[in-house]
Amino acid sequence: MSQLSPRSTGPQPTGIRTTTTRTTARDGGYSELATMVREAGLLHRRYGYYWTKLILVPVVTAAMIAAFVIIGDSWWQLATAVVFAFVFTQIAFLGHDAAHRQIFRSGRWNDWICLIVGDLFVGMSYGWWQHKHTRHHANPNQEGADPDIELPVMSFTPAQVAAKRSRPVRWLIGHQGWFFFPILLLEGLSLHASSVRRVFARGELRRRAVEVSFLAVRILGYLALVLLVLPPGKAAAFLGVQLGLFGFYMGMSFAPNHKGMPLVPHDMKLDFLRRQVLMSRNIRGGRTIDFLMGGLNYQIEHHLFPSMPRPHLRRAAPMIRAFCDANGTRYTETGLLQSYAIVTRHINQVGLGDKDPFSCPLLELRQVASKTE
Repeated sequence: MSQLSPRSTGPQPTGIRTTTTRTTARDGGYSELATMVREAGLLHRRYGYYWTKLILVPVVTAAMIAAFVIIGDSWWQLATAVVFAFVFTQIAFLGHDAAHRQIFRSGRWNDWICLIVGDLFVGMSYGWWQHKHTRHHANPNQEGADPDIELPVMSFTPAQVAAKRSRPVRWLIGHQGWFFFPILLLEGLSLHASSVRRVFARGELRRRAVEVSFLAVRILGYLALVLLVLPPGKAAAFLGVQLGLFGFYMGMSFAPNHKGMPLVPHDMKLDFLRRQVLMSRNIRGGRTIDFLMGGLNYQIEHHLFPSMPRPHLRRAAPMIRAFCDANGTRYTETGLLQSYAIVTRHINQVGLGDKDPFSCPLLELRQVASKTE
């Protein structure tokens, strides 16, 4: 309960308005916060920043392909595979920004950037990602609603653990936190496979023909290039390293954001501000972490203002932290390594049968209140 009480925040950043009592508005004070953020100019577009990155995408990709061809039949290509994995992940971060309308005002322009960057350069279906990621943003860490806590090989809730009754399986689940990060080595292959399944599955999918065409060029063209330059053995090693590290890098960037934060029962109603802040975690680390994680380290700010350009997230963080502190909403921020330790520990707790390892502080408060009535 003390987690929700107002905390002393010391001197406030210039321009920050604070309150001394807990906000009681239906949106948890989000309207007031949004006004502050808008007045600070933090929702303005950063065209120079994003055009620079968009121009670099084909330039860097062409340079990598040229280097790959020049190096030719050599085991040094495994080092090239590492660079490819890094570059593809960085490009995927840019697609993520476009999907959230951070780059252009025009939804159509952002959509086409997602299709070109995501489908054609990375090999991930924009339609698949948009459907999945939109549900996550609407209901972070909510049981039965957030697809990011519904994975076939992991259990994130007690109900998921209870459904797996085989003794060997339950032993593995009890230690699943230790397997979580190695499993991420398969995430790259899974992302491509999920994308292909989505574009050929039944159901509505805008610009299906474009996605099929772009994915075919990216995936088949990339495989053809690798097999033309490298013999089968080295080609398999190259693809294994590239896909493995791509998935690992993606997973290591997304996993710290919500794993190990409170889980919310499916039928629980929360105001928008607390729904987004209490279920998200920021990662400290300065500009190096900002770059390596593609801005995902400012997960609280991103969830509150998904269309905020990436460079503004750093500037918005002190303002949002001060507002949350003043209104008694817990704002969670940790170091990167500490976040991974938290993820591992909590996933293991779920697997070992802890009935409420991610207990929501708001739910606890309501339960205490109901007992005292």
